[in-house]
Amino acid sequence: MSVSSCFLVGLPGSGKSTVGRQLARRLALPFVDTDHVIEQRLGCSIREFFEREGEERFRDLEAAIVDEFTQGPVAVVSTGGGSVLRSENRMHLHERGTVFYLKSAPEELFRRLRHDRNRPLLQVADPLQRLRDLFDARDPLYRTVSHFVIETGRPSVATLVNMIVMQVELGQAAAAVPSERGTSDH
Repeated sequence: MSVSSCFLVGLPGSGKSTVGRQLARRLALPFVDTDHVIEQRLGCSIREFFEREGEERFRDLEAAIVDEFTQGPVAVVSTGGGSVLRSENRMHLHERGTVFYLKSAPEELFRRLRHDRNRPLLQVADPLQRLRDLFDARDPLYRTVSHFVIETGRPSVATLVNMIVMQVELGQAAAAVPSERGTSDH
C-alpha cells in the first residue's frame, strides 16, 4: 500500500509545523514547511518580503511553491495559513494528496501567538479581532479543500498525530479493498 502526500492547512498558529514534523516522523516521510522553503529561497523573512513587495507578490511565490510540492515526491507538507486563498492552490492540494485542516478557535490561536512578532498579518492593533476575521474568511476555504477536519483545541500534539495517522491508515485500507477482491470501480 502506498501513502499519498499529507497536506496540512489552517490558520497561523494552528500547529501545522509542529504536528507536521511529528507526523512525518511517524510516517517515515520527509517534512516540508512551505513558509520555510519560501524564506530559504528569498534569503529573508516572509515578514520582510511582505513589507517590501506586498501580499500579492508573496501569494504569487507561495502558489509556485504549493504547485511544486504538491507534485511529489510523497511528503508531509505544512502550508502557509493563506495558501488556500488562491483557487489553484486549493485545487492542487485537494487533488494531489490528502488534506487535513487543523481547526483552531481564534481565541486559542491568540493565546498561542500573542507574543509572536514574525507573523505579518497579526501585526495590527487588535490581533484577536484579526484572527477572528481571518477565521471567518478562511474557515470555509479550509473546509472546501480538506478531506479531514481535525479539531486542535485540547488534544496534545501526539494525540493529533495519532488522529491523522488513523485517517491515513483507514484511507489506505479502503483503497486496498477493491484490488484485494479483484474488482474495479468501473
